[in-house]
Amino acid sequence: MKRILALALMFALCFSYTAFAAPSGKDPVIKIGVIAPLTGNVAVYGIAAKNGTELYTKILNSAGGINGTKIELVIYDDKGDPTEALNAYNKLVTADQVAAIIGPVTSSPTFGVAEAAATDNIPGITGTATHPDVTKYGKHFFRVCFLDPFQGSTMAKFAFEKLNAKKAAVVYNVSDAYSTGLYNAFAETAKEIGLEVVGAESYTTDDVDFNAQLTRIAALAPDVLFIPDYYNKAYLISSQARKAGIKSTFLGVDGTDGVLAIEGADYSVFDGFYFPNHYFMDDPSKLVQDFRKGYSADYGEDPNSFAALGYDAAVILYDAIAKAMASGVEIGANAKSYQAIIDNMTATDLEGVTGHIIFKDNNPIKDVTIIKIQDGKYNFETKYK
Repeated sequence: MKRILALALMFALCFSYTAFAAPSGKDPVIKIGVIAPLTGNVAVYGIAAKNGTELYTKILNSAGGINGTKIELVIYDDKGDPTEALNAYNKLVTADQVAAIIGPVTSSPTFGVAEAAATDNIPGITGTATHPDVTKYGKHFFRVCFLDPFQGSTMAKFAFEKLNAKKAAVVYNVSDAYSTGLYNAFAETAKEIGLEVVGAESYTTDDVDFNAQLTRIAALAPDVLFIPDYYNKAYLISSQARKAGIKSTFLGVDGTDGVLAIEGADYSVFDGFYFPNHYFMDDPSKLVQDFRKGYSADYGEDPNSFAALGYDAAVILYDAIAKAMASGVEIGANAKSYQAIIDNMTATDLEGVTGHIIFKDNNPIKDVTIIKIQDGKYNFETKYK
């Protein structure tokens, strides 16, 4: 596999990128399912994650595939909806006969897929679903990203230790497991370290007017305002918070990534906004810069963290498949193949775009990168373990 990875890197550097086309004809292929939101409110995440997976797949196929067998991606749009994600899973398993699955992307759609895959013992890996329950259905399902409790706790520590905050407030989505879990982790750690949470205001997914909540928070004058939600809500809340006179430093989560891609947005509302992320595209690492160069050439834009995590999900899965094949296992839609891939993913120990990756209980042990938004740009601030 090391030789394959080296060849893949050589092709990435020496050849221009073209859109990936699935292998055709009667040549044997390894089918891999991909489930991601390609339309809907969180499509910016799904498209990026899918693109990252496609990019590494194309690089590997250009280098000959895995032991001479190419990868064919079978991609379904879950629209960010749990029912759509489960329907996609069922098609991939029954009709498409995939060997493994990459995705879904957001946490709620991933729950049902991970649970169903546990019954079938089908190997799966999500690059980006951060809720802790995602990997609790069985030993078959992995993730590349850090967990919500870790990043929520990290932001409380960062506010207290690095920003010298004494008082914090939170605005969170009470109807979303991702947002609620992050709030709970932040609040729990804040209590432990002496950061006072003076106000916690909630809303639901369909809300777009947060003035009532923000008016109450403004009266409390917190040092920091924690906004644990995706980029679109982060923009609405940040904009309305500034209009409400809130001078607090804003804190976000990994879902904040993407705010600078909102067309027509007033980026000034994000000045001084800190959020945790899985990697930083200006990292001078050759691995990161080669990935960035290839992604930008293919898709005409810089890769966000979801793209990097989608890329690393493919790296991890294909490495496991290569090792399973080397042991004599025939890869496909069969129980022996499923288990061999799972066993080899469990033993993962490799360097990815988002850092060095090993697994403990199917979750990665890795750093958190803190990003600061200033003057319409993402800037590296620090790292936390």
